[in-house]
Amino acid sequence: MSDTYVRKERADQLVEAAKKLFAAGVMSHSGHANLSARLDGERLLLTPGFVRGLRPEQLATVGFDGQVLEGELQSVSAEIIAMHSAVYKARPHVGAIIHTHSPSATAFAVAHRPLPCRTEPMLRFGQAEDVPVVPWGPRGSDVSVRGIADVLERCPTTAAVLLANHGLLVFGPDSAATAHLVVAIEESAEAEIAAAAIGGAVDFPPGAQEAVRAAIARARS
Repeated sequence: MSDTYVRKERADQLVEAAKKLFAAGVMSHSGHANLSARLDGERLLLTPGFVRGLRPEQLATVGFDGQVLEGELQSVSAEIIAMHSAVYKARPHVGAIIHTHSPSATAFAVAHRPLPCRTEPMLRFGQAEDVPVVPWGPRGSDVSVRGIADVLERCPTTAAVLLANHGLLVFGPDSAATAHLVVAIEESAEAEIAAAAIGGAVDFPPGAQEAVRAAIARARS
């Protein structure tokens, strides 16, 4: 496939993912988010500083080194290139990244509390473990980026992290899968908070992850 075709395909996927997040009602009041998609081992597509009403031609092509190669970025997006690049470098299989301030997930980030995996959608959409918390660092700073890299090394199978006092960072094989997981995590955070009012959430029974995997395999056969 040509580079132009790949870029268009990834851009269209990011736009659809942004629409899904708004339609699902998982965005903060401001609608703040940034989304990216891997183009190759050195470049990514990044949203320009806003995602509401996003169009494919508004996405910028950026090098992992932070250089804007095509398009334009607002300063608020330029600050987070290193955050996205750190995830792509640490996880070669990751094809897309979404950062949001989803309210209930952000509540866990503000409380510095990992979000337990206690709902089936989290199991099904790729987060079969607690979502860990990355210690706070100024947005886009070396401290913040190192913190993310450290947690990814310590938790090699997590597909999401909570950024302390900030928000949620989710990554997956493509934009659609990553958006599905953002929704699942926000719903799980809402359920955890609601369950606290009636005695608290309860862990899955042993073997739940294997049972879900078997059910998915049967449905696909």
